[in-house]
Amino acid sequence: MNFDERKYVLITAVVFICIVFILRLFWIQVVDTSWTARAADISERKITVFPSRGLIYDRDGELLVANTPVYDIMVVPREVKDLDTLGLSRLLNVPLDQVRERLRKAREYSIWKPSEFERQITSGQYAAISVHLYKYPGFYGQSRTLRTYPPHLGAHMLGYLSEVNASKVEQDPYYKPGDVIGVGGLESFYEKDLRGKRGVKYVVVDVHNNVQGPFKNGQFDTLAYAGKNLYTSIDIRMQALGEQLMRNKKGSIVALDPRTGEVLALVSSPTYDPELLVGRVRNTNYRKLQQDSLTPLFDRALQAQYPPGSIFKLPQAAIALQEGVINLNTGFACNTALVGCHSHPNARTVEEAVQMSCNPYFYHVFKRVIEQGKTNDRFTDAALGMAEWKTYMESFGFGHPLALDLPAVKGGSIPGTAYYNKVYGDRAWAFSNIYSLSIGQGEVLVVPMQMANLAAIFANRGYYYDPHVVRAIGNPDSLNTHVARHETLVDDKWFPPIVEGMRRVVNEPGGTARRARIPGITVCGKTGTAQNPHGKDHAVFIAFAPLDDPRIAIAVYVENSGFGGTWAAPIASLCMEQYLTDSISRPELLQQMLDADLIATEGNYKKFVSKRRRQ
Repeated sequence: MNFDERKYVLITAVVFICIVFILRLFWIQVVDTSWTARAADISERKITVFPSRGLIYDRDGELLVANTPVYDIMVVPREVKDLDTLGLSRLLNVPLDQVRERLRKAREYSIWKPSEFERQITSGQYAAISVHLYKYPGFYGQSRTLRTYPPHLGAHMLGYLSEVNASKVEQDPYYKPGDVIGVGGLESFYEKDLRGKRGVKYVVVDVHNNVQGPFKNGQFDTLAYAGKNLYTSIDIRMQALGEQLMRNKKGSIVALDPRTGEVLALVSSPTYDPELLVGRVRNTNYRKLQQDSLTPLFDRALQAQYPPGSIFKLPQAAIALQEGVINLNTGFACNTALVGCHSHPNARTVEEAVQMSCNPYFYHVFKRVIEQGKTNDRFTDAALGMAEWKTYMESFGFGHPLALDLPAVKGGSIPGTAYYNKVYGDRAWAFSNIYSLSIGQGEVLVVPMQMANLAAIFANRGYYYDPHVVRAIGNPDSLNTHVARHETLVDDKWFPPIVEGMRRVVNEPGGTARRARIPGITVCGKTGTAQNPHGKDHAVFIAFAPLDDPRIAIAVYVENSGFGGTWAAPIASLCMEQYLTDSISRPELLQQMLDADLIATEGNYKKFVSKRRRQ
């Protein structure tokens, strides 16, 4: 090979090598961004900027849920050098074995990316820690906010925050490991509105892990957008009174504005301070609450399903009038051979039957609804009657969850022929087997929210609006205009006489809830006593006020407390008076309700029953 030929070979080889280098540089700098990220990690740090979560207010603008700043300690494993694990353990108050375990997990996740090492350190604690962090290369603080609850009320309604689980991270790309998410209550239902949108900030750090300033004057930073505020319909004063009145009692209080469906108070008892589920102590406190025999985590207002007792007589009367099987002047004898009852005169009208809550009366009413003689076969006739009765009851909001803006709302149960056939066998729905439904016993179940909604229906004389807690999102003036109105299948003309009976229940001799009277305000109500096979009966009371311009409808359910007029009615009365007048005119009654410990009484009652059974 001569010189010219060797020259061309050499030139070709050099050109080929240059092309290879150029293509490789193009790949590294343009196509494969991982190398760019790795180079950037040497001098810059990406910091997630967590948005402030939206605040939650009551109907008068008082804060129910606020934010307080906290700090997470982050670690970038690649930057950790000569780590004094014992010193770090003492600084952060983290067990030494946990320090090593967390570092191991962080390295497994990524040696380049930051991982959470310790979460939710208060501002005061971080101030003491931050001055020592320079001794621990690779560790730095990152701010975020935690929830705080200024009134310390409404735990079940508000919900709480918890670390997002792995399945949620897989389902929703918004969330990253270590993020928090709303659990239960408004925090969960309005999660997307409350959470806001996170941002990113890039900073330059030196070899000692000290921040030197923004990277390229912040041109690559993105802003965090705060979550939207929620403006609720809750009256914090009535909510506070309700929780005080239900202390040492098991049950619930639900209050609505019948004109709008707005929830005014939502009390479940026993309850807990929502601050217990905030910060580093959340998991410990949650386990304690979960193990408590009184089940304070259980939301009785929305999830407890009870027999409604005698409040069920109100829709029974309305359905019978609509069907024409009774009229306003229909009377029945109080025949206790049919079903037990308390001592009172015979009810000669629907109004008197409601006033005196006569069980045999409504036995006859229900029988006439179910057995109308539409066919000659009594079983077919009863099946037709029961199907129609079930449809009526569902129009009163029973048998299905109400469209409430809170999660995990139960719907109770309105049994039909299919249910009885499945559970008890063919034709078990004959009237002789189901007559206990006439007085709200047997297989029918409702939740307290449905009881309050029933009171709202009679306050409105035949219709209700979807109950809801949040009035506006983002702007207090942007009121929710998408609340549906629901008409029952009973004509409005049949409600006034039943409402008159409810007025007599509270205000006339022979009424079963005279302890619910409020000076200067006409209250309409209905008591109920729900049988409890495991102990003392449960007490229920529903009411609305005032008679001619109802502004509040309420249901109070007190477990294991006996007759509805003894405890449930006065508790409801005090709550209504607080809301309507912003005062309490009966301090003796208030103190009596506050002092009552029905949980202790329940315990003594169970011991007594157990002793008698052994004897």
